[in-house]
Amino acid sequence: MATVNYRNMKIGQILMAHKAVTQEQLRDALAEQQKTPEKRIGQIFVEKGILTPIHIAKALALQHGLQFVNLSNYAIPPEMLDVFPKEVIRQYTILPLKKTDKKIWIAIDEPSDIITISDNIGFLLGRDVECVMSATPDLEAAIKKTLGEEETSLPTDDYEAALQGYDGGELDIDYTAEHADKEGVSADEAPVINLVTKLIVEAVKMRTSDIHIEPMEKKLRIRYRIDGICKEMPSPPKQLQGSLLSRVKLMAGMNIAEKRVPQDGRIAIKILGKELDLRVSALPAQHGESIVMRILDKQLGLVSLEDLGFHPDDYRKFRQIIKKPNGIFLVTGPTGSGKTTTLYAALKELNKPNVKIITAENPVEYVISGLNQSQVKTQIGMTFAKIIRAMLRQSPNIILVGEIRDPETAEIAVQAALTGHLVFSTIHTNDAPSTIARLLDIGVKPFLAASSIQAIMSQRLVRVLCPACRKPYMPSASELATVNLTLKDTEGKTLYKPGGCEQCNNHGFKGRKGLFELMEMSTTLREMAFRKEPTNVIREQARKEGMVTLLEDGRRKILEGITTVQEVLSLAKREDLTYSK
Repeated sequence: MATVNYRNMKIGQILMAHKAVTQEQLRDALAEQQKTPEKRIGQIFVEKGILTPIHIAKALALQHGLQFVNLSNYAIPPEMLDVFPKEVIRQYTILPLKKTDKKIWIAIDEPSDIITISDNIGFLLGRDVECVMSATPDLEAAIKKTLGEEETSLPTDDYEAALQGYDGGELDIDYTAEHADKEGVSADEAPVINLVTKLIVEAVKMRTSDIHIEPMEKKLRIRYRIDGICKEMPSPPKQLQGSLLSRVKLMAGMNIAEKRVPQDGRIAIKILGKELDLRVSALPAQHGESIVMRILDKQLGLVSLEDLGFHPDDYRKFRQIIKKPNGIFLVTGPTGSGKTTTLYAALKELNKPNVKIITAENPVEYVISGLNQSQVKTQIGMTFAKIIRAMLRQSPNIILVGEIRDPETAEIAVQAALTGHLVFSTIHTNDAPSTIARLLDIGVKPFLAASSIQAIMSQRLVRVLCPACRKPYMPSASELATVNLTLKDTEGKTLYKPGGCEQCNNHGFKGRKGLFELMEMSTTLREMAFRKEPTNVIREQARKEGMVTLLEDGRRKILEGITTVQEVLSLAKREDLTYSK
């Protein structure tokens, strides 16, 4: 009998071959998928009750040539966590099952990422990696059990008991909704109002940057993002979902009757004497609207240059660059990497009575006294490009453009830099050298890019070890090698690992600092940009001229006891390993 090659078959064909579904059921599922392309076939079968997640996982295992493992009753050996960092388990949603000196087996539920996971984990641990397939619900439950993070969902009675007597006295809310009821609330509404109030107050006390309210199929999930990592909190009863979401939308000035389209709003609040802004986003999802509240602290957001985390050499170079009379200074990095905070710190340093500074932002996150700040409103034609044109008629010395994302904005920013203005902006690229290629790709002419750019800085945010509970720790030689460190590099240094205490809410980390890659344009680099040299050639020249990569800056912070190898490795790209020897 011929062996079936499942690798060339689609999931639906595999399920039919094993008589898990009929041809009619597959046809119906494909028709539904055409209406909702974001759904996978397997998800549709599970939602209809035709198949279970285990059926889908077994089919995916056949398709990708993997072994299937049922984790519902699987006990993970405790010693696995001694060699496998918890942060890696959370980041990749994987679970180590067993190991030998040369090999480690891990459970996954998304085989499309198998190559990336195998390469990264293998490189980190210095072992060959073999992936096995598991069902998503079983894997998630096993991870929570292994890490001691089992789901907690309080019954309605417990929630009401916890909220009794909680009158929101720590929270002063400035409603932005024109239709908000400020006269008072009924007895039925009071528990939900207290619940929302408590969620916000507790989030602020825990140094949370974002509150995520996510309706799931059988529960309402609450997560706080603390120092860049999402932490799941006790879940309110599912029956409170509608009232809770409506309450937040009402506070944010949204239309509570509209649940079909995304909405944005804001809540101005005062907690313990601090004025905060909550930027609220509502997105229609499968089981209800997903709401994210971003907490903006007007005091903490305006940090000084000294607090950003610069190495002394980069700090001196940064200060010299931002005091140049003209040109473009670009800060690059992914969303949430602190680009806006860095630019605000620069503007705060330059904000003097004899200097006129105008900004175009989307949105204006922090109001700075002495600056002229404009907000982009695309719905009425107030784009970045239109605001910049108007700026130039205001005779500014310094211009901040929130983001360069299209040819028109890029061209006007370049022209402003060439006509005597200092321009700050952000752009999305992986590192500093690749930004030049990105600008050329947008449509900036090579000679304009070469002559206008003063410097480009790429950055990431790395979690800082809690100074109150960090523990001395010496990583193994293989672990150090992942960031190009050796045991000799650590001589005379004390490295640390996270502990856990009340000051950091038992996370082991408290706050974040920047990793920086600062590339100042020289005559040679300008000529290379003009000739449209490849990014890797520009990177090599910048390294020769003293540019420190993200990974190298991370190594400095590891040796200074600020953070850990795992933290730096999770942020530094593999290209850094190539160019940091």
